[in-house]
Amino acid sequence: MDMPTKPIDLAALRVNGPRLWASLMELAQIGATDKGGVCRLTLTDLDKQGRDLVTRWAREAGMTVTIDQIGNGFMRRPGRNNSLPPIMTGSHIDTQPTGGKFDGNYGVLAGIEVVRTLNDHGIETEAPIEVAFWTNEEGSRFVPVMMGSGVFAKAFTLEHAYAATDTEGKTVKGELERIGYIGEQEPGDHPIGAYFETHIEQGPVLEDHDKTIGVVTGVLGIRWYDCVVTGMEAHAGPTPMALRRDALQVATKLMQEVVACAHRHPPHGRGTVGMVQVHPNSRNVIPGRVKFSIDLRNATDALCDAMDADIRAVAAKLAAESGLSIEITPVSHYPAQPFHPDCIAAVQQAADALGYSNMPAVSGAGHDAVYMARLAPAGMIFIPCKDGISHNEIEDAKPEHIEAGCNVLLQAMLSSARRNS
Repeated sequence: MDMPTKPIDLAALRVNGPRLWASLMELAQIGATDKGGVCRLTLTDLDKQGRDLVTRWAREAGMTVTIDQIGNGFMRRPGRNNSLPPIMTGSHIDTQPTGGKFDGNYGVLAGIEVVRTLNDHGIETEAPIEVAFWTNEEGSRFVPVMMGSGVFAKAFTLEHAYAATDTEGKTVKGELERIGYIGEQEPGDHPIGAYFETHIEQGPVLEDHDKTIGVVTGVLGIRWYDCVVTGMEAHAGPTPMALRRDALQVATKLMQEVVACAHRHPPHGRGTVGMVQVHPNSRNVIPGRVKFSIDLRNATDALCDAMDADIRAVAAKLAAESGLSIEITPVSHYPAQPFHPDCIAAVQQAADALGYSNMPAVSGAGHDAVYMARLAPAGMIFIPCKDGISHNEIEDAKPEHIEAGCNVLLQAMLSSARRNS
């Protein structure tokens, strides 16, 4: 006579951390660099090898794999009610030219580990579970960045993405066909019940606060501008200081104000000048023209608007005082993306229940979750990375943090699956 089986305590469920770590290290061998990082650019032969390995692991875990027309992959574990939209997690497996082992890769393999853990314990979810990998998140070979999820969310068209070329003139469509990852499903023709993404923070805040989990409330809005200050070139020797129209001196005052503007809009204000061009760029000529970039970020569109008004007012004041022309031209605009309260709460409650130290966090970088949040309730989980370094071959994370983030993902997805059943 069969003994009744004891119900499984889902709250006590934990992932296999060493197995997840081993998977990360195995994937990192594809495109491994001498400095310990990874170079696996999107839609290259190495990317194909990475995709082949990840989809093989998915099939070995009993998942079906669907590829859409932009090469996004959806690895599905069925639920009791397959008419329900899936609870999805994922990220990307393409890297920067000097990338690390964890950026993106962690989010995909953490999802597979969630499925492996459910399989280990024979747990059937009401809704299906899916793990996604998105094409060309990094944007290092083809523009735009976050291409696959952007096409999926109809932020831009499939035709626009297909036509993008790399430095050798190769197209996205041609490379998808070449590596065999151009599927039949129309991007976006794929329901999502909720979306979670776990990721290294790519910044120093969690490490600085000695916290294990970042409960991500949203992604900062971004405003990019080109600024041109126009003065007059003149000889550095014969021209008295009082009679100069020095574009660089005015430009540097405005550059400092970009940083000051961020401090005036705390706690999530960001202000950066990363690119400067000085004309004529000669040792003994007073600069007559300076062009530089301005990058402003904050947690809401209203705060981004306030920073925009702030820096324009400062520029107008400097122009009036100096008599020089200052032109500020917007070049790109990414709206702030708050995450869904239910998903934020699921992550917070999971971290608390698991006993992990945690804090609210915002993402200053873009992620595929930004586009998914336009389509379904979405949230993110951050873990620390050493010294906040990412997009670098020395990018590193602790195995215990990798495991912790995946445990939070597991519990948040189970919570969401129950809520959406």
